[in-house]
Amino acid sequence: MDKQGFTTGIVHGDRITGTEHGGVRQSIHTSVQYGFERVEDLIGVFQGTKKGGFNYARQGTPTTAALERKITSLEQGVGSICFSTGMAAITATFLTLLRAGDHLVSSKFVFGNTNSIFGTLRGLGIEVTTVDACDADNVKNAIKPTTRMVFVETVANPGTQVPDLQRIGEICAERGIVYFVDNTITSPALFRPKAVGASLVINSLTKTIAGHGAALGGAVTDTGLFDWSAYPNIADEYRRAPSKEQGLTQIRKKGLRDMGGALSSEQAHSIAMGAETLALRVQKSSDNALALARFLEKHEAVGRVFYPGLESHPQYAIAQRLFKGASWLLAFELRNADRMIDVVNALQLPIKATGLGDTRTLIIPVAPTIFFEAGAETRKAMGISDGMLRLSAGIEDTEDLIADFDQALKLAVA
Repeated sequence: MDKQGFTTGIVHGDRITGTEHGGVRQSIHTSVQYGFERVEDLIGVFQGTKKGGFNYARQGTPTTAALERKITSLEQGVGSICFSTGMAAITATFLTLLRAGDHLVSSKFVFGNTNSIFGTLRGLGIEVTTVDACDADNVKNAIKPTTRMVFVETVANPGTQVPDLQRIGEICAERGIVYFVDNTITSPALFRPKAVGASLVINSLTKTIAGHGAALGGAVTDTGLFDWSAYPNIADEYRRAPSKEQGLTQIRKKGLRDMGGALSSEQAHSIAMGAETLALRVQKSSDNALALARFLEKHEAVGRVFYPGLESHPQYAIAQRLFKGASWLLAFELRNADRMIDVVNALQLPIKATGLGDTRTLIIPVAPTIFFEAGAETRKAMGISDGMLRLSAGIEDTEDLIADFDQALKLAVA
């Protein structure tokens, strides 16, 4: 794919790597069991000595394997594992690579369910420290001898904070720490975390990559930059694999096989088709988000707008340097928060729904919904006010979206 354009590589990837019967894309394989003529081959698949074979769908099918190849190519990694959801992927990665007594440093600006998982990790004896990762010194100062991993999101959901991705990557490389980056908001169409030294990359395939709100899925990709032979938490039985494969091997065996968060072939096929228009959708939705952000920033009813594509954003320079666009995610606050419900109900085009990265624009009040369980103290630390609205821009005509917000915001003008 490196020798071709981004979209060309996705659209023709299946056909070039080979499909059954000349199909232009991979077929949907629904078999749960996979048989062999020779029992030696079945044994080889179980023991990992026979490459490319399948034994049971919980560990993968030809259809999910094709999607994994596509994600690996998109992120320019050495391998990927697909899961039933993004949360299944991130949870499996944490639980299979961290042990009791280990220390995880994370940005404090993270997705609500990721923040919830930190509570689970703490209950298992894994120490978690959250810091403002927009300043890499905060990450550096939080690192301990027991620190095994640093985790950040490229653009935080919902406040759109952008960590100092490059410097954090340098710190992790200096210390031999796994650098785990959530690329969901930007996606490989706008940014590849490998460029800043990421060891592992997570994508909630449900969102930007699938893009139509019609399929759940997640993936973790190994960039090939981390030396797993030096990582203390790899089990002896997975040390037999080449060092670059040991991390993913453990995640697949302990996280996918044992925990059971398998992606179905039907969902994998849907995600793979959605990925073909990834760059086109991201360009349009990013353009819409920027146009809306500029409109909202100038509107008298709006107090603050959070969008990395605005020059007023604290991490605007980082976003401009690293990303090909600022993505579809933005948030804003009304000057008169008491009118928030009225304004949202008056909007005709944005769908009042959770979820992100859809072709349709989605809007949701953050504090009483997706971050309600986090509590007021956590919300305050994350910069989430009671009046914050999160917007996932779709691919509608820009003029229609702006006109709709213009009429709805009149209800909040004093």
